[in-house]
Amino acid sequence: MSSRRQGYFFLAAFALCIPAANWLIGNVGTFCVPDGPCLIPVAPGLTAPSGVLMIGLALVLRDLVQRSLGVKWAASAIVIGAALSAFFAPPALVIASAAAFLLSELADLAVYTPLQKKGLVLAVFASSVVGLVIDSAVFLYLAFGSLDYISGQIVGKVWMVLIALPIIHIMRKKHFVALQESATL
Repeated sequence: MSSRRQGYFFLAAFALCIPAANWLIGNVGTFCVPDGPCLIPVAPGLTAPSGVLMIGLALVLRDLVQRSLGVKWAASAIVIGAALSAFFAPPALVIASAAAFLLSELADLAVYTPLQKKGLVLAVFASSVVGLVIDSAVFLYLAFGSLDYISGQIVGKVWMVLIALPIIHIMRKKHFVALQESATL
């Protein structure tokens, strides 16, 4: 698959993560708090709102959109993602979801852009960590008026980032090999 085609795939997946996260938070979990989020376990004794898994994935996908399609596409994807977030979130979560997504993705973009030249995996990890902390704090505070689930939010998102990193490393290797092969032809 060409880099551009991969980029469009990453863009579509990124955009779908947002409504999926908002749907999960209100519908899927091992326990749903009345007038609050549905929770899932993310570590022994630690729970988080279930949308955490999709947002952790979204942070990685945004980096891949930038790598494949460029910074303008990534910035546009952030705005589109924030709009989708606001459109698909339940009314009580609209502002929290859109604000957290917009701020965290912009922070992710700001960290990823200068680091990408030093290595894709490092850039994805560092930018995702910054983005997920900001997303967790802003979302929880605006949505629920507390940071009660922040540890679970951070751990859940880190799990998704850690799961994605080996895949990104393999993609990077394949891309490098393909570049070398095309250079020798």
